[in-house]
Amino acid sequence: MTARRDFLNQPAPENYVAGLGRGATGFTTRSDLGPAREGPSPEQIQEALAKRAAQLGAAPPTAYGATEKKDDNDDDDERFQDPDNEVGLFAYGQYDREDDEADRIYQDVDEKMDRRRKQRREAREQQEREEFERNNPKIQQQFADLKRSLATVSDDDWASIPEVGDMTGKNKRIKQNMKQRFYAVPDSVLANARDSTQYDTTISEDGAQTNGAGSSSTDGTMTNFADLGAARDKVLKVRLDQAAQGSGTDSTAGSATNIDPKGYLTSLSQTEMKAGEVEIGDIKRVRVLLESVIKTNPKHAPGWIAIARLEEIAGKIVAARNFIAQGCDQCPKSEDAWLENIRLNDNHNAKIIAANAIKNNERSTRLWIEAMKLESEPRAKKRVLRQAIDQIPQSVTIWKEAVNLEEDPADARLLLAKATEMIPLSVELWLALARLETPENAQKVLNKARKAVPMSHDIWIAAARLQEQMGNANKVNIMKRAVQALASESAMLKREEWIAEAEKCENEGAILTCGAIVRETLGYGLDEDDDRKDVWMEDAKASIARDKFETARAIYAYAIRVFVNKKSIWLAAADLERNHGSKEALWQILEKATEACPQSEVLWLQLAKEKWQAGEIDNARRVLGRAFKQNPNNEDIWLAAVKLEADAKQTEQARELLSTAREEAGTDRVWIKSIAFERQLGNTERALALVNQGLQLYPKVDKLWMMKGQIYEGLNKVPQARQAYGTGTRACSKSVFLWLLASRLEEKAGILVKARSVLERARLAIPKNPELWTESVRVERRAKNITQAKVLMAKALQEVPSSGLLWAENIWNLESRTQRKPRSLEAIKKVDNDPLLFVTVARIFWAERGLEKAMNWFEKAIVLDSDLGDTWAWYYKFLLEHGTEEKQADVLSKCVVNEPRHGEVWQAVAKDPANAGKSIEQILGSVVERLE
Repeated sequence: MTARRDFLNQPAPENYVAGLGRGATGFTTRSDLGPAREGPSPEQIQEALAKRAAQLGAAPPTAYGATEKKDDNDDDDERFQDPDNEVGLFAYGQYDREDDEADRIYQDVDEKMDRRRKQRREAREQQEREEFERNNPKIQQQFADLKRSLATVSDDDWASIPEVGDMTGKNKRIKQNMKQRFYAVPDSVLANARDSTQYDTTISEDGAQTNGAGSSSTDGTMTNFADLGAARDKVLKVRLDQAAQGSGTDSTAGSATNIDPKGYLTSLSQTEMKAGEVEIGDIKRVRVLLESVIKTNPKHAPGWIAIARLEEIAGKIVAARNFIAQGCDQCPKSEDAWLENIRLNDNHNAKIIAANAIKNNERSTRLWIEAMKLESEPRAKKRVLRQAIDQIPQSVTIWKEAVNLEEDPADARLLLAKATEMIPLSVELWLALARLETPENAQKVLNKARKAVPMSHDIWIAAARLQEQMGNANKVNIMKRAVQALASESAMLKREEWIAEAEKCENEGAILTCGAIVRETLGYGLDEDDDRKDVWMEDAKASIARDKFETARAIYAYAIRVFVNKKSIWLAAADLERNHGSKEALWQILEKATEACPQSEVLWLQLAKEKWQAGEIDNARRVLGRAFKQNPNNEDIWLAAVKLEADAKQTEQARELLSTAREEAGTDRVWIKSIAFERQLGNTERALALVNQGLQLYPKVDKLWMMKGQIYEGLNKVPQARQAYGTGTRACSKSVFLWLLASRLEEKAGILVKARSVLERARLAIPKNPELWTESVRVERRAKNITQAKVLMAKALQEVPSSGLLWAENIWNLESRTQRKPRSLEAIKKVDNDPLLFVTVARIFWAERGLEKAMNWFEKAIVLDSDLGDTWAWYYKFLLEHGTEEKQADVLSKCVVNEPRHGEVWQAVAKDPANAGKSIEQILGSVVERLE
């Protein structure tokens, strides 16, 4: 009994877990030394419970999540639901002695068959391994001979190997000795350390800081402020350019520089290594590596070529020739090795080498061509090429070289005829033969070529060009037959490739063939659901961008044929003729457009304008008359007729037309044009009466209130003007320009307090408006209240941080000259592509005599918005001072073509009644005079 109770000394039962019965899974006490031991994992607990339950013959408990352990070979029940699945069919069968004997027999058979195939399998695997290692040698195998030679290195040699970067042991010892030397600190170092904490703000005339004694310091611790300012300006210029480039759509956000991959690769390809530019140590190291390559793998031709070129760079041409000669001996079938050998030798030796090369490579086209180039006389070249043709009759390159050597077209024709017989699938030879034949014979040649190569589109295009040359392009539609034939052969090109072929024909002068290609292939493969119109418009724009106007014209013609009632296509075609075509072609396009789209007043107005600009006023009247019939009571046509009569100085007729228009098409725009017409004629009383009548009909139109106030201002009737503006701002509280006119009236009258009040009320009615904030700042600036102007500008930039107008006003008028560039850089980062901001940057460079950069920034601004007249005026003013006459004329002509209509100063000048009837050139000159 006592021995039985001594269970503490007995070993624990298998899978015993202390405290498991009361829920404890492992613990430590203060008596344990070291870190606490981790208890069993939940998986171990579950397994122990399941095993204990199995011993007792009970189901496994679920208290700890223990589940019945599934056998790995236990199949899923779903497997037996499929009658075709025989896996596990015999799972319930009895495994007896016969089954065991069958398994042993099968195992013995498998082992015997494996022993029989083992020797052959191992031999094959060894052969494959050796072949792979021979074709793909490892680095350690290539340097095996050098490693073996290291066995002869003595201990002294190992010890004398210098460290990296220190090639001699002498330097190493000197450096170690220098580290052990000590020097006394001079008094000048202590004095400089004492003075380093003192500040001196005295600057000499040359821009350098001076010390207290008045003498300049030469120890490099003083600051040259002039150099600092110049460096700062240079950095800011670079950052401005980078910010302008980064604000474009093509650059990546957050990047500081843009790299042109094409230009970068081109610059790399143009870099040449010269003997004087290469370090001798580098050449020696590479020579050792390449010598190891040619020793370990002498049949590798690129290794011989590399070491020969290395010796050539090193200036050892004889060694290079010897190496490449050995390479040719080791690799007689390598074209590159022989070509390199020919290149490195003089002409006499190169001929001998070429002969040996051809003996080893009789069917090498490159070697035959190189041998031909070594000959100086044409007869010798022809002889070489004839031998080459005998050896390689299927080489197109050799036939082409032979034809190029023939001076007589008849002989060349005979050679090409023979070449096409030998190589009937070469399209180049067929086309070359057709070009040498007469038109009749060329037609026969192309027919033969088409039969020999039915899948070539080049032959069909050549046939179409031949018909154009013979004058039969309009009679025979070659391209239609081409599309049918190529489609049957499944050799049709893509639409983009056909357009490229059309542009190629246009570039070579085959205009009719270009049009035929576009006409027959543009719609191929496109369904009605593929947005054909947009696709064709993009194709035409791409061709125009590549200066292929005939191709674009053909695309527009085909698109018009399919979408005859689409106004956008007609307008695009008219723009093409206006910019790159003739006047007659433009008139013809617009005439057809008005017939196809009679309800489009834009096309009628463009046709009438073109007639009027050409001086044919009567024809312009007829066009507008036809437009009236198709579009009765259209205000655009009414106003165009009025403008036509006004420009023709037919005042009464224009007035009658306006009166009729007010009755039949009485829109607010017609009333505004009527008032403006009377103001231009100086009929103030009549204009005022029309304004009052118009306001009774359209009291919410801000332009009528503005015109009423301006008329009273012109008559010096300030109270009436103030009343008109006040009533207008109440009726049209969202009109920015009406508020601006009211504020300027008070400022002109000298009542600044009231002007500020008007602008404050305007900012409340129209929050976050940059024009109103800018006018508020300008009111304070014109009143010499710069401090308040800066305060308002700070508030404005907080409310509207992305306004180029505010930034331009702040940079140019409120910042000092030295702070303009930093503020410009900050503004460009916050404002994306604003022309006013670009003009300001250009003016900064202009003031600092950076003329080229100023011109670049002006051009960037014009590209961003060509409708902004102020940009054109600033650029033209700049060119009047620093540009050539040709550049001035170019900018003036472009401004006339673009017809700008917006801009703060431009609108003030253009809409002034005194400037009515002036041309774009005259308005541009007036705007330039008013710019400050």
